[in-house]
Amino acid sequence: MLPSSVARAAVAEPAAPAAPAAPAVPAPPAVPKPLPVLTAKPYARMLDRARAALDRHQDSFDLRDRVALADFSKASRDFRFHIVDLIGGQTSSYLVAHGRGSDPEHSGWLRSFSNQPESMATSDGAYKTGEIYDGKHGVSMRLIGLDPTNNNADPRAIVIHSADYVSENHIATWGKLGRSEGCFVVAPHLIAQVLGLLGPGRLLYADKV
Repeated sequence: MLPSSVARAAVAEPAAPAAPAAPAVPAPPAVPKPLPVLTAKPYARMLDRARAALDRHQDSFDLRDRVALADFSKASRDFRFHIVDLIGGQTSSYLVAHGRGSDPEHSGWLRSFSNQPESMATSDGAYKTGEIYDGKHGVSMRLIGLDPTNNNADPRAIVIHSADYVSENHIATWGKLGRSEGCFVVAPHLIAQVLGLLGPGRLLYADKV
C-alpha cells in the first residue's frame, strides 16, 4: 500500500480534450500551361503569310496541323527552314540551301526568285508536299507549286532532298552553304526527320519578309 500522499501523486491527471482538427483546405486547381506564343517568334510574319496561304488554298489541304517555312530573308548560314506545329507550338529549325540562280555571285544570300525553267533559282510561294521517293539524291519529297510564282515546280523537278554542302562544317569552312538548282536542300543526317515531320499533304511556304 502506498501512502495516501504518494498515491495521489501517482494518479495521472486527466488528458485535456483534443482540439478539433482543422478542416482540410482544398488544393487550388491546376493552372494549365499556356501554349507558346507563336507571334513572338522571329518567323511570325512568315507564319502569318503561311496561314493566309492555307486559307487561300484551303481546298488543297486536309492537313493543317504543321507547316514548313523557308525564310529566305536570312543568310544561308542561318537556321531558316522551320517546321511549326500549329497545335502545340513546337518548332524544329534547320539549314536549307537556295538555288544558284537566286544567288549568282554565291554571296550566301538569296537575291531573287524565279519560276522560269532552267533558271536554277528558288521559287517563292505556297507548295503542297507530295510523295516521298528514292531518287538520285537519295530519299526525297516532291513538291507541288500552288501559286503563279512556283507552278513550274513539278516540270522543274523542284523537290526537298539532301546534300553534303548543307552542313555546319561547310559553314565553318566557307561561311555559307552550297547552292542547289532550285531545290530545298537540307543536311543528309536530318532529311529523314524533316520528311517525317512534314509528310505528304502539308504546306511549305517560301518567301522573303
